[in-house]
Amino acid sequence: MITITEKAIVVVKDALCQAPQPANGLRIAVQVGGCAGLKYLVGLDNGPRERDALIETGGVKVFVDAGSQPHVAGLTVDFVAGSQSSGFIFDNPNTREKCACGKSFS
Repeated sequence: MITITEKAIVVVKDALCQAPQPANGLRIAVQVGGCAGLKYLVGLDNGPRERDALIETGGVKVFVDAGSQPHVAGLTVDFVAGSQSSGFIFDNPNTREKCACGKSFS
């Protein structure tokens, strides 16, 4: 369902090790908002909730709620580090349109 690149896996593992609260994986969700209609929410989480999909890749657990699953099927998550900004980037085959920042889509 979701592919996470090696760069992104390294960043997530590092974040999990440094988390102030116990965390066992990465939660990826889609929520209404952003300039294109939908936006990604990414954060550390303790574990799966009821009806979550659990994806394990490269030693990282990814949790996706049932409502977000259709929006992220086939999603590739990468991480870029640059001099002006760093962060996750999303390559989603389900998008029809996305905003310039790449974090909002429809």
